[in-house]
Amino acid sequence: MPRNSSQAPVLDHEVAIVGGGFSGIGVAIALDRAGIDDFLIIEDGDGVGGAWHWNTYPGVAVDIPSFSYQFSYRQRSDWSRVYAPGSELKNYAEECVDDFDLRGRLRLNTRVTEAHFDESNNFWRLVLADGSELRVRHIVGATGVLTQPKPPQIEGVESFAGTTVHTARWDHEVDLEGKRVAVIGTGASAVQLIPSIAEEVEHLTVFQRTPIWCMPKFDAPIIAPLRAGLRWLPGAKAGLRALSQTYVEATFPLAAHFASVLPVAAVGARLARGFLKQQVDDPIVREKLTPKYGLGCKRPSFSNEYLATFNRSDVYLETTPIAEITPTGITTSDGVHHPIDVLVLATGFKVFESGNMPPFIVRGRDGLDLSDWWEKNRYQAYEGASVPGFPNFFTVLGPYGYNGSSYFTLIENQARHIVRCLTRARKEQATRVEVTPAAHDKYFAEMLGRRPRQIFFQGTCDGSNSYYFDAHGDVPLRPSPTLEVAWRSAHFDLDDYSFARV
Repeated sequence: MPRNSSQAPVLDHEVAIVGGGFSGIGVAIALDRAGIDDFLIIEDGDGVGGAWHWNTYPGVAVDIPSFSYQFSYRQRSDWSRVYAPGSELKNYAEECVDDFDLRGRLRLNTRVTEAHFDESNNFWRLVLADGSELRVRHIVGATGVLTQPKPPQIEGVESFAGTTVHTARWDHEVDLEGKRVAVIGTGASAVQLIPSIAEEVEHLTVFQRTPIWCMPKFDAPIIAPLRAGLRWLPGAKAGLRALSQTYVEATFPLAAHFASVLPVAAVGARLARGFLKQQVDDPIVREKLTPKYGLGCKRPSFSNEYLATFNRSDVYLETTPIAEITPTGITTSDGVHHPIDVLVLATGFKVFESGNMPPFIVRGRDGLDLSDWWEKNRYQAYEGASVPGFPNFFTVLGPYGYNGSSYFTLIENQARHIVRCLTRARKEQATRVEVTPAAHDKYFAEMLGRRPRQIFFQGTCDGSNSYYFDAHGDVPLRPSPTLEVAWRSAHFDLDDYSFARV
């Protein structure tokens, strides 16, 4: 790298945003609006969109109303459905990149493998997969969690001689017509996939470890007159978005984080059981599909087709544990062998696994490794954005940052937090920005202090196998209503950070 005439090395960029999904796009827009325009978005894939770039399996769609799943300042009026299909979210990401002039500050097909903080110069060295290096003052980790497939820990999974495909890396060349197909997993991806392929295959066997709470989905096409009204009537988009936000807030943040004071989860569970009884004819199958854990322990799903799919004679629900996968199929613990042609792994994503948040090595002051620090000290971050010992490093989806509402509210709030920090750093000509240990510890204690009212700690989550729980038994979701999160992102005390010109 070139150096100028002084000892200070030349920086490639002021800010590196690692991740070209909606998190990275949202942070880039916020930085640009604040006049911090020397940034680079680094994306591992060959296109933007994050989860909506990688996930293209049949039936993929957003799981909250589209009116909430978008930036507040860039609302579309032409969604095709209340719950938009994945392709529209992918297109929306591309539109945002172009509309906000980010294309020239985006580098695709570039993987970050390591980040090292240079203490003597107060910048980060980013090591890329091709061996090259970038020097940046600040890093924003915007890699999300719904992108890295999590393979199942099942003996023989690599030995299957037929076709294997993971929902997060769907191969559209795979022909399912007339095939015997097995789907392992009944999480959110499976709920969308299973009814989408049931009519195409010869026979479908669904291997379920843990049933999922499934609620009716208030979905419908958005007809042309309604789209026109959203586009031209003053206040129409704002009103519909407010209604959508209220629905989203009630179905997860309030239900999950205020379970001890609000009976939302109990009421929702009764409605879900009624919906299950209405949808599934066979009482034995219905019982297998009934969760034995509380609603809210893991993210519920919404579908009008999933449960009814198990009424089909060519769809079989298998709840006996899998013993092994063989070259010809799947053998369960009772010795029954299920011959199959195609194996679909709907086993979700890496979340709190070491090395996934973020999916590259991060070494801060004194060579401190972020993954190791979290493993030893539990997942925690001030306002979900910063960790002591890692100056000039921010995250969008850090521990105790996301409250379970629309992911776009998280992005906008975290982007506001980051912009406030970097704006003050510029004003004070600070080269090092770091959250103080006192502020960080106080925030973590506050989050833990709210546990007693959360659904996760009411004794109803045993057997949920929820990815919300990390290896420490914590649930690093932010136990706060969305309005509080938004207010704090705009009003947290900037003196909770140290700003130093070193």
